[in-house]
Amino acid sequence: MRPLADRIRPTDISLVCGQAHILGENMPLRNIIEGGNIPNMIFYGPSGIGKTTVAEIIAAKTNKRLHKLNGTMASTKDIKEIVDELDTMLAPDGVLLYLDEIQYFNKRQQQSLLQFMENGSITLIASTTENPYFYVYSAILSRATVFEFKPIGAQDIEPIIRRGLEVLEKENGITIRCEDAVVKKLATGCGGDARKALNATENCFLASAKAGGKCEITLQTAEALAQKSAMRYDKEGEEHYDIVSAYQKSMRGSDPQAALHYLARLLEAGDLPSACRRLVVCASEDVGLAYPQIIPIVKAAVDTALQVGLPEARIPLADAVILVATSPKSNAGAAAIDAALADIRAGKSGPIPRQLQNKHYDGEGDVPKGQNYLYPHAFPNHWVEQQYLPDVLKDAVYYTPCENKLEQAAAEYWKKIKS
Repeated sequence: MRPLADRIRPTDISLVCGQAHILGENMPLRNIIEGGNIPNMIFYGPSGIGKTTVAEIIAAKTNKRLHKLNGTMASTKDIKEIVDELDTMLAPDGVLLYLDEIQYFNKRQQQSLLQFMENGSITLIASTTENPYFYVYSAILSRATVFEFKPIGAQDIEPIIRRGLEVLEKENGITIRCEDAVVKKLATGCGGDARKALNATENCFLASAKAGGKCEITLQTAEALAQKSAMRYDKEGEEHYDIVSAYQKSMRGSDPQAALHYLARLLEAGDLPSACRRLVVCASEDVGLAYPQIIPIVKAAVDTALQVGLPEARIPLADAVILVATSPKSNAGAAAIDAALADIRAGKSGPIPRQLQNKHYDGEGDVPKGQNYLYPHAFPNHWVEQQYLPDVLKDAVYYTPCENKLEQAAAEYWKKIKS
């Protein structure tokens, strides 16, 4: 039997839950569909949120012959077979090609569609869970309109679950008792994925006792069979980079609550390396010279976390994340080295000043004679003025102290010494 999610798939655009930003009244995609003149389109968003459903509704409203391909399995041969149907009795009005997971098509495979998209003999509706601007060939993008589908809110998932329960009742001739708390658990535990929610609903029904034409789905059953987490996470996907970016930006922004939230998401996904790596980077890049002692402290916490592993690793990491988030901030060190690197990459270097070179004798061509290096410890306050940068950069300034206690104290000290 087909999965419940497929059995109750909407056949009309008005029955599609969520996506109000593109499918609501007078919204762009809805107007296109109701107008009947379908352009090339790319549907972008996570799985289980209606991309395939909307594509099938569009296909039912057009006179074009429908072909479905999946980028994970299809080949150039499959495209050739579709092209061979063009201008024949099989496809007198052209072809509507629904290409799922287009990101798995290589550049050559995507290019093979261009001519037919251009002359209108193939109308492409492609879907992808990855950012199309990274994974779809630019020539395809220039001929298509991208619509972003978003995760469905729990309030929109609940009616889908209730509709699924009604279908199960009719199919099995049974009365299902399911409290609101159970529906809420299933709706919130799916991460905005309607397919996941319906799969969990059907599994709960199958796992529940049935007697006298009645079935009760308990909260205990829902908690046991619903997905472990509502979180979407793929170590190689865009969601991974979004989470680690939010994790570091929350620490940089001095928000320990948000930083702990994103740390929890990384740990729940088992991605201990990313949690540790970004934490060490943030301690150096964003706290840095405002509290330089934090670097060995965070390093010790990370070493401990990697040594003990999960779940205990959560404790030293949480301590370190809170410390980084609540510490004073300075990016002066990071900004300084980036400025220095920019000069090097721009070709600004030049010979090292003679007094800094590792010279122990003079060659015949050395003018002036003698290295003339001034040893700072031989002077008052262990400092003496001399040129350290190459001539071309002698006035360059890379490091500027930030407004925090430690850096300002150091700046004041050197100002006094050098005056």
